[in-house]
This record gives sequence, C-alpha cells and structure tokens, in this order.
Amino acid sequence: MTGLELHQVTKNFGDTHVIHGVDLRIEPGEFCVFVGPSGCGKSTLLRMIAGLEDASSGTIRISGQDMTRVDPARRGVAMVFQSYALYPHLTVAENMGYSLRIAGRPKAEIRAAVEDVAATLELLALLDRKPRALSGGQRQRVAIGRAILRHPAVFLFDEPLSNLDAELRVSMRVEIARLHRSLGTTMIYVTHDQVEAMTLADRLVLMRAGRIEQQGRPLDLYNDPDNRFVASFLGTPRMNFLPGQISAKTAGGAIVTLKDAGSAVLIPVTGLPPVGQAVEIGIRPDRIVPAADGPLELLVETVEQLGSAQIVYATSPSGLPLTLALDQQAGQPLLAGQTIRAAFDSSRALLFGEDGQRVR
Repeated sequence: MTGLELHQVTKNFGDTHVIHGVDLRIEPGEFCVFVGPSGCGKSTLLRMIAGLEDASSGTIRISGQDMTRVDPARRGVAMVFQSYALYPHLTVAENMGYSLRIAGRPKAEIRAAVEDVAATLELLALLDRKPRALSGGQRQRVAIGRAILRHPAVFLFDEPLSNLDAELRVSMRVEIARLHRSLGTTMIYVTHDQVEAMTLADRLVLMRAGRIEQQGRPLDLYNDPDNRFVASFLGTPRMNFLPGQISAKTAGGAIVTLKDAGSAVLIPVTGLPPVGQAVEIGIRPDRIVPAADGPLELLVETVEQLGSAQIVYATSPSGLPLTLALDQQAGQPLLAGQTIRAAFDSSRALLFGEDGQRVR
C-alpha cells in the first residue's frame, strides 16, 4: 500500500498566498479527509497532490517517491470530481473501462474487469445505459468505478457528494466507507460538510486560510480541540461560547466569572491565565440542561422538534445566543417565548483565551 507525505508545500497565485507551508503525513491505507470552510485551500491542496496544480514550493512524496514535478498521469492517483465528468455518448461499461481501452487491453479482459467492479458498486444491471439514463448517485458510482479500474495507489475525492440530495448523500457515504474497507487503498477526501468528515475519516485534517489548524482522529478533534475555530467548526449544533473573566486561580483550575450570569464556575485546567483576563467557556449544546437553580437565565426563541431530541435556540439577557440539545423524553418540551434557567457541568467545559487558543 501507498502512503503520502507533504513537506512545506505552498501555493501562490501571483501575490496571493493560498497554501502556507503545509506539512502532512498520510499513512498507507488511511482514509484522510480535508475539511474546512469554503476558500480554505482544501481543494487546491488536493489538486496539487493530483498534479493538476503546481506547488509553488515544497515536496510531495507518494510511496516515498518525489512526485512534486511529475506528470499527473504518472503519479499513480485517480481523482473523482464533484461533477461526474462522464462521456455522455458512452455506456456505463464504456465509461468505466475507458482507461483500460486506451491502454490497449483485450476486450474480454476489459469486460471482465468492468463487471467485477460493477458488481461491487451494484451497477451490473446498468452497464448498457448511457449517463443520461442514470440518477445522480448512479453516475457518481460510475465515476468511482472508473477510478477503481485504474488501480491507483491513491484515490482523491473532491467533494464527490455535493450535487446529491440529502438522503442520497447518506447512502453514498456508506458506500464509500464500505469501498475503502474492501480495497484498503489510501484515500484523500475533500468536503466542507463536517458530518461527512466525522463519519468517514480515519484522519481528519481541518484547514483554515491555507493552513492546517489541527489534524488527528475525528473524535480527538471533537473532544480535544486546539482552538476556538476547531471547537466551533466540528459539531452540530455548534459549540456555545460563554464570555467570562478569570477571577481566581486554585489548585483545581481557574475560577471564571460568567459575564451574563455573574456567578463563578471552576474550569479544571493546569495552564492558568492571569487573574482579570477575558476568556470564553466552550460548552456543547447537549451539555446544557434546564435547571431551576442554574446560573444561566435564557429566553427560548425557537425550538426544533426532531422526534428523539429537541434543539432549543435561546438568548441570554444580554442577547448572547445559546443552543441546547435536549433529549425529548427527558422532560416537557420547551416553547418559544418561555424563560428558563439552565446549568452545565463545568468539568466538561473547555476554556479559550483571548487569542482563541485552548487553555488546557
């Protein structure tokens, strides 16, 4: 199997710096997902790995070989794009076997290889159809099948599910995960959808403004983010941030006085900011619960009833927005316009300094 390594890779478009000195190592057989907001550079980085964009500086190694200036066709990678890029005049079988036909392989060998991959992707009944007779999900599976038949060392996926509806995205996500388990090939996948990223990745690479903010296992980034950006990007609904101030330091951590509540909570950290410094407490929506004696006073603005859960959008007296994710069975559903008090377990809260970096 093949791994991949980037060392101080940069990309400039004239005077515009898009990728800033990226260092990354992807182990053989890993499913690595690049995720981040639009314009963060994740697709540009993928295209540099593919050879479709030249790196301005740095080194790209695939299977230990320097591929930085190597022609895309000789890098041993196959790319699946957001658009299916199928030949409309060719059948499914002809689209999938196109690279083998160009390579001059015998027709019988091509047909056998196509049928083998088509069986894996549940496309056998569709081999004689043209792309216009297929659904979006079927077209994307054809594009994936075409990539498989190239036997690449690395698969590259550039937001392949963006054009599909929500239900089809879920089923295709399952298909891609199953395909990775079956092939065991190194895969790099670009998406702006953090749900896709969390569910697919062995390694998650979260990017912002052309830099890697944090990388690692998805749950490690979710539970142990390095900064406010990572904490806020991962998780649906997004993390709440409560402004406060360090009022005291103890052996057990920092005493933080909440700006809105006026009450103080103990946050267990060892790196203690100076007394008086402004900080933010990060708390996930599922860790804030209604409590008659809670320190937070909230006005319920909107409630989303999701069957098993209710998502409550509320504001504090100062207008700070807060979100609660409550078990529907835990109590009476909340109503818009209702005023409640709420509490959270401060031992499960995160602390962020004025610069947005995590205080641990």
